[in-house]
Amino acid sequence: MDMQEVMKQALQFKDNMGRLQGELAQQRITSTVGGGMVSATVNGRQELLALVIDKAVINPEEQVMLQDLVLAAVNDALGRSRQAAQGEMAKLTGGMSIPGLF
Repeated sequence: MDMQEVMKQALQFKDNMGRLQGELAQQRITSTVGGGMVSATVNGRQELLALVIDKAVINPEEQVMLQDLVLAAVNDALGRSRQAAQGEMAKLTGGMSIPGLF
Protein backbone atom coordinates (compact mmCIF):
# COMPACT_ATOMS: atom_id res chain seq x y z
CA MET A 1 0.00 0.00 0.00
CA ASP A 2 1.56 3.28 -1.06
CA MET A 3 1.45 6.58 0.81
CA GLN A 4 -1.28 8.05 -1.41
CA GLU A 5 -3.57 5.12 -0.64
CA VAL A 6 -2.90 5.50 3.10
CA MET A 7 -3.71 9.22 2.92
CA LYS A 8 -6.86 8.52 0.91
CA GLN A 9 -8.03 6.00 3.51
CA ALA A 10 -7.20 8.38 6.36
CA LEU A 11 -9.25 11.16 4.75
CA GLN A 12 -12.14 8.77 4.15
CA PHE A 13 -12.00 7.66 7.80
CA LYS A 14 -12.00 11.31 8.90
CA ASP A 15 -15.05 12.04 6.73
CA ASN A 16 -16.85 8.97 8.06
CA MET A 17 -15.98 9.95 11.64
CA GLY A 18 -17.42 13.43 11.10
CA ARG A 19 -20.60 11.94 9.69
CA LEU A 20 -20.86 9.52 12.61
CA GLN A 21 -20.42 12.29 15.17
CA GLY A 22 -23.19 14.27 13.49
CA GLU A 23 -25.48 11.24 13.54
CA LEU A 24 -24.70 10.58 17.21
CA ALA A 25 -25.57 14.17 18.07
CA GLN A 26 -29.00 13.59 16.49
CA GLN A 27 -29.79 10.38 18.40
CA ARG A 28 -32.19 10.62 21.32
CA ILE A 29 -32.08 8.00 24.07
CA THR A 30 -34.55 8.23 26.95
CA SER A 31 -34.54 6.32 30.21
CA THR A 32 -37.54 6.37 32.52
CA VAL A 33 -37.40 5.18 36.13
CA GLY A 34 -39.63 5.12 39.17
CA GLY A 35 -42.70 4.03 37.25
CA GLY A 36 -42.47 7.06 34.98
CA MET A 37 -41.68 9.56 37.72
CA VAL A 38 -38.30 10.63 36.27
CA SER A 39 -37.01 10.47 32.73
CA ALA A 40 -33.73 11.59 31.23
CA THR A 41 -32.98 12.08 27.55
CA VAL A 42 -29.43 12.16 26.19
CA ASN A 43 -27.96 12.19 22.72
CA GLY A 44 -25.42 9.79 21.25
CA ARG A 45 -22.63 12.11 22.34
CA GLN A 46 -23.57 11.56 26.00
CA GLU A 47 -25.01 15.04 26.48
CA LEU A 48 -28.04 15.43 28.74
CA LEU A 49 -30.79 17.04 26.68
CA ALA A 50 -33.84 16.82 28.92
CA LEU A 51 -34.78 15.84 32.44
CA VAL A 52 -38.45 15.42 33.32
CA ILE A 53 -39.57 15.03 36.93
CA ASP A 54 -43.20 14.30 37.76
CA LYS A 55 -44.35 16.81 40.37
CA ALA A 56 -45.81 13.97 42.45
CA VAL A 57 -42.27 12.86 43.31
CA ILE A 58 -41.15 16.34 44.39
CA ASN A 59 -41.40 16.19 48.16
CA PRO A 60 -38.89 17.99 50.40
CA GLU A 61 -39.08 15.09 52.85
CA GLU A 62 -38.15 12.59 50.09
CA GLN A 63 -35.16 14.48 48.67
CA VAL A 64 -32.84 11.45 48.73
CA MET A 65 -35.34 9.33 46.79
CA LEU A 66 -35.66 12.01 44.09
CA GLN A 67 -31.89 12.32 43.84
CA ASP A 68 -31.59 8.55 43.48
CA LEU A 69 -34.24 8.50 40.73
CA VAL A 70 -32.52 11.31 38.82
CA LEU A 71 -29.14 9.58 39.07
CA ALA A 72 -30.63 6.26 37.96
CA ALA A 73 -32.37 7.79 34.94
CA VAL A 74 -29.35 9.82 33.82
CA ASN A 75 -26.84 7.01 34.32
CA ASP A 76 -29.02 4.47 32.50
CA ALA A 77 -29.55 6.83 29.56
CA LEU A 78 -25.82 7.61 29.39
CA GLY A 79 -24.92 3.92 29.52
CA ARG A 80 -27.32 3.10 26.70
CA SER A 81 -25.95 6.04 24.72
CA ARG A 82 -22.37 4.81 25.15
CA GLN A 83 -23.37 1.32 24.01
CA ALA A 84 -25.06 2.74 20.92
CA ALA A 85 -22.03 4.91 20.12
CA GLN A 86 -19.67 1.96 20.54
CA GLY A 87 -21.83 -0.12 18.22
CA GLU A 88 -21.72 2.57 15.55
CA MET A 89 -17.98 3.00 16.02
CA ALA A 90 -17.44 -0.74 15.62
CA LYS A 91 -19.19 -0.55 12.25
CA LEU A 92 -16.89 2.30 11.20
CA THR A 93 -13.67 0.66 12.37
CA GLY A 94 -14.57 -2.89 11.41
CA GLY A 95 -14.59 -3.90 15.06
CA MET A 96 -11.07 -2.62 15.70
CA SER A 97 -10.74 -0.76 19.01
CA ILE A 98 -9.04 2.61 18.62
CA PRO A 99 -8.16 4.20 21.98
CA GLY A 100 -9.64 7.63 22.59
CA LEU A 101 -12.42 7.44 20.00
CA PHE A 102 -15.21 6.10 22.29
